[in-house]
Amino acid sequence: MGASPAGAPVTASTGDSAPERDSPPELDPVIHAQARLRVTVALAALGPDERVTFPRLRQLLEMTAGNLSIHLRKLEDAGYVEIVKTHQRRTPVTFVALTPDGRSAFDRYVAALQSLIGTAPSHAPRNDG
Repeated sequence: MGASPAGAPVTASTGDSAPERDSPPELDPVIHAQARLRVTVALAALGPDERVTFPRLRQLLEMTAGNLSIHLRKLEDAGYVEIVKTHQRRTPVTFVALTPDGRSAFDRYVAALQSLIGTAPSHAPRNDG
């Protein structure tokens, strides 16, 4: 890809600066993957100071422990979730919460999605056959 002036978006095909007013909003690729979107939506439903246990999140999302762990790690690497491993009495427990950065990223993702939906044709032809 070519260089772009001072942070201007760069198009993948030409390397030219993309015109900001004409370019569609970008969807965060960390959140956009289906499983990570489901995780983020579930965590965003919690209050800002709330968290959920790993087993409860796994149960809510009907995901395997391994699959959930992989997607949580990607979200954690992006700074979107916080994972705290602790003990309650003598039992290990893992808590998961959306970080303030994760909540902001999710809000931007929703706004970008709404913007994309708003630009979609309102009367798409139907195939009733």
